[in-house]
Amino acid sequence: MFSSLRQRLMLSHLVVIILAMGLVALTLLSFLENYFLQSAEDSLIAQAHFTVQTIIPTALTAGPPVTTQSPLNNAIQQQAAGNLYVQTTPLTPTTGLLNTLDLSYLADTSLQLGTQLDTRVRLLNTQGHVLVDSSKSDTSLELQTDPLVTRALQGQYASRVDTTSAAPAVSVAMPILNNGQTIGVAYLSQSLRNVLTVLNDLRVRLLLSTLIALALSAFVGWWLSRRITRPVQQLTTAAEAVAEGKFDQAVQVNSHDEIGRLSNTFNDMTARLQAARQMQVDFVADVSHELRTPLTSIKGTLETLRAGAVDDLEVRDRFLETVETETDRLIRLVNDLLMLSRADSASLNLSRKPTDMGRLVQALADRLAEQAQAAVRDLRIEVSIDPEVPLAWADADRIEQVLLNLMDNAIKYSRLRGRITLRVSTTKDNWVLVEVRDEGIGIPANELPRLGQRFYRVDKARSRGGHGLGLAIAQSLINAHGGELWLESEEGVGTTASFTLPTA
Repeated sequence: MFSSLRQRLMLSHLVVIILAMGLVALTLLSFLENYFLQSAEDSLIAQAHFTVQTIIPTALTAGPPVTTQSPLNNAIQQQAAGNLYVQTTPLTPTTGLLNTLDLSYLADTSLQLGTQLDTRVRLLNTQGHVLVDSSKSDTSLELQTDPLVTRALQGQYASRVDTTSAAPAVSVAMPILNNGQTIGVAYLSQSLRNVLTVLNDLRVRLLLSTLIALALSAFVGWWLSRRITRPVQQLTTAAEAVAEGKFDQAVQVNSHDEIGRLSNTFNDMTARLQAARQMQVDFVADVSHELRTPLTSIKGTLETLRAGAVDDLEVRDRFLETVETETDRLIRLVNDLLMLSRADSASLNLSRKPTDMGRLVQALADRLAEQAQAAVRDLRIEVSIDPEVPLAWADADRIEQVLLNLMDNAIKYSRLRGRITLRVSTTKDNWVLVEVRDEGIGIPANELPRLGQRFYRVDKARSRGGHGLGLAIAQSLINAHGGELWLESEEGVGTTASFTLPTA
């Protein structure tokens, strides 16, 4: 269950919506319920103050002061006071009676309490007897057992909220004080039916809103999960095809987000795999071709010797020399392939140490000078070494092999009585720079990007020996040193091979 990414995305989306809506509903309902109940209690406190001060001007009520309430509650309390009216007969108690601790005179006074609010106002004496009731009920009722009245008679403010009974209400009991003495209790209660009705209506509305939000969220989650998982499914299908050897796979990129970048990376990977596979096929074909030529020559020579040429000593020696030459060619090819294989697998061991490239280049030029002059083209080798060139951090034997490969190409492809220049300098980034410049036939511009590929030769028809691995080996050795090798050439003018090495 929920094994697919799409199902998990939809489920997580819905769970977040449910939790968010539930938290909002719980917080909102709790806030509104507390707010309404507190407002109702504050309204009763304001009415109690107003009632007691109207009926008994010299008395006070003990409880929370009205002036400490919020502006909104004050507005509610002012509305409550405006809807409460008290009517009495013209008879007014004497000053001595007002100062007494007994409110029994209220029972004999022609007094009427009325309210347009759903509030019941009762005044009790110190024995808990109801003296005045705004609902005009039987005033003989005794409430001394009511916990609110008991606390009020002890001089403490008390309140109660009852939302579970058949007649939900909020009640307050406030002591009536005269000269610091408790002379009675103001007991007010107000129905909570309207408040509970509003809260129930809000619950229903929030439930409906949650259901609508879930429906919309389910649709949005389905759409989003589809948008997210479709590229993943395409990537999965393409990856399975690549695993089966089909490297020509490409996925469509429709965005620039993480999925889009992953799709671009996958397309780049398949393109490189396809190129690597093609290089592998070409490499095997080139190796087969390079091996077939000397092997065919050796086989033909041996067959000729077996056919009777072995008896002719002059012919035999010439054929054996051919076999030796072709065998040496095979050995060089195998050694070059072994070196390239080690370079590719990063197992090429380099004995790196501080190396004076100027001295190395000068020694190599002196060694090859006779070979260059003895060639048919009568070449000259010149060396240019900048002053204060730092030591290079390199394997001298491997770098000499690189220089031999580059010099071999320069000698082969230089024009008659041309010049080969070796230069050692420093780059702006303080790397050692070595350049081998010839004045030869040059390389066509469209062929430069392919140079360095194994067994690749610019023009096989005019190739002057070699098997096309020299430049590839040189590039691998320079890369193993952390440097860079590149070629610059102009057809008919000459070629410059350059490489950099880190300083010691």
